[in-house]
Amino acid sequence: MAEQSPQGSQGSQGSAVARQGQGEGAGGLQTGKGSTTIADSVVTKVAGIAAREVGGVHALGGGASRAVGSITQRVGLGDERTQGVSVEVGETEAAVDVTVVIEYGESIPKVAQQIRERIIARIEGITGLRATEVNVAVNDLHFPGDDEQDEPTPSRVQ
Repeated sequence: MAEQSPQGSQGSQGSAVARQGQGEGAGGLQTGKGSTTIADSVVTKVAGIAAREVGGVHALGGGASRAVGSITQRVGLGDERTQGVSVEVGETEAAVDVTVVIEYGESIPKVAQQIRERIIARIEGITGLRATEVNVAVNDLHFPGDDEQDEPTPSRVQ
């Protein structure tokens, strides 16, 4: 059987991690009766939700991406589950980069490891893809009271 080509553009990331492994070791994605292709956007959502499940994670994405994400979500274009997450998906493997804001006082190495473990478990359990790597970038710390500064000041006049 000839190696399959990438499945066109499936989101902003169309590249493949490893376009190898027909049959065995593909976690049931390649069978004698057909194959299953998983879009980048599916893996991105799984990784984003998994990262948010970890205690100590305040938000995903950098400051600029959170600001743009907030605007696009208000007009119905954005999906907060994919904010701060980028993936590369092959036929049998996936690699993930995630940017997070951690709650002040949490152990950054411990939270990063928990994020990595949770994303790997969720991707492998839900999609059947093997997570080859999960890179965690801590972009900021969230301090108690920071949310109060984000709230707009109420108008004094109507």
